[in-house]
Amino acid sequence: MAAAEQVFGFYIPTVTLMGIGAHKKVGEQVKVLGGKKPLIVTDKGITKAGITQTIADLVKKDAKVEPVIFDETIPNPTDKNVHDGLKVFKDNKCDMIISLGGGSSHDCGKGIGIVATNGGKIHDYEGVDKSKKAMPPFIAINTTAGTASEMTRFCIITDLSRKVKMAIVDWRVTPNLAIDDPLLMVGMPPSLTAATGMDALTHAVEAYVSTIATPITDACALKAISLIATNLRAAVANGSDMTARDNMCYAEYLAGMAFNNASLGHVHAMAHQLGGFYDLPHGVCNAILLPHVQRFNMIAKMDRFVDIARAMGEPVDGLSLRAGAERALEAIKTLSEDVGIPKGLKELGVKEEDLKIMAENAQKDACGFTNPRCPTLNDVVEMYKWAL
Repeated sequence: MAAAEQVFGFYIPTVTLMGIGAHKKVGEQVKVLGGKKPLIVTDKGITKAGITQTIADLVKKDAKVEPVIFDETIPNPTDKNVHDGLKVFKDNKCDMIISLGGGSSHDCGKGIGIVATNGGKIHDYEGVDKSKKAMPPFIAINTTAGTASEMTRFCIITDLSRKVKMAIVDWRVTPNLAIDDPLLMVGMPPSLTAATGMDALTHAVEAYVSTIATPITDACALKAISLIATNLRAAVANGSDMTARDNMCYAEYLAGMAFNNASLGHVHAMAHQLGGFYDLPHGVCNAILLPHVQRFNMIAKMDRFVDIARAMGEPVDGLSLRAGAERALEAIKTLSEDVGIPKGLKELGVKEEDLKIMAENAQKDACGFTNPRCPTLNDVVEMYKWAL
């Protein structure tokens, strides 16, 4: 009997510039992409740190154009946030977007871009490949080592009316150009370094055990896991450690390559509800949920959890399959504790009475469709309880 057809896509930006000093090329790239009126989408923290002005000055100097700045992006950007940014884009007749920051800025910029060219509201694009037209030329400059939103086809926007994070998965929101420069990440405080690093680990782990993993995504995921296990503690301990920062930069990008193509799982499906319901930091939610959801998943991909343990530097030779797989969960917990992640969701104010509605919403989240084990509603509620 002939095998059933199974076709996989592989999505990344057309160009990525990486390494120390890469951000200095932004003006040249604006010129290459033909931008005449770029909108810089960022947040107040980036502006206060002086990074927004640095990028704006480079654009003026090398592209000879005047950018417009929208620095109202908030953590867990909302539909209103996108609407407000879109108004600035249109009012100033902008023709290009430069997102500057972490996942929030990139997602807000993507939301603005997709509606700018396709019309309607951001809600119209929830789901997979709902757009019909390309976004304006888009450059994403990263300042954190976690979300990989600078290079993915994912855009996560909170619907304020439903208190739900909308997952927009669309190849057209992939930036044309991504810039990852560890120099822009040196100022991250230890807590943010930890949260974003654990977010990257979650991406890599979920991609590796995904039902649509491929040899390409496997290679990216395992290398990312190894780099994170080796470098995250050092980056948290000393933010000026440029070797650790640079390696975390590569790690988050490799994790992005993995999940951008193999997708994710129920850690993200559940974390999105915590972010939408309580406005909690995404990376911290992922980090707390990760070992609990993977304990549920372990029986589906036990051999792969042994690989994860090995990538994290755990000795697994001579152990039974189950014992080796358990080492992966222990290594994840230890890393999380070492970098100061809260031990449970109760510390973040999560209440048991809200778990059922969040579980119901998690079951509808597109990220859960490639989870290696299919949980019932009660299973999801139980996993939330384990994480409390």
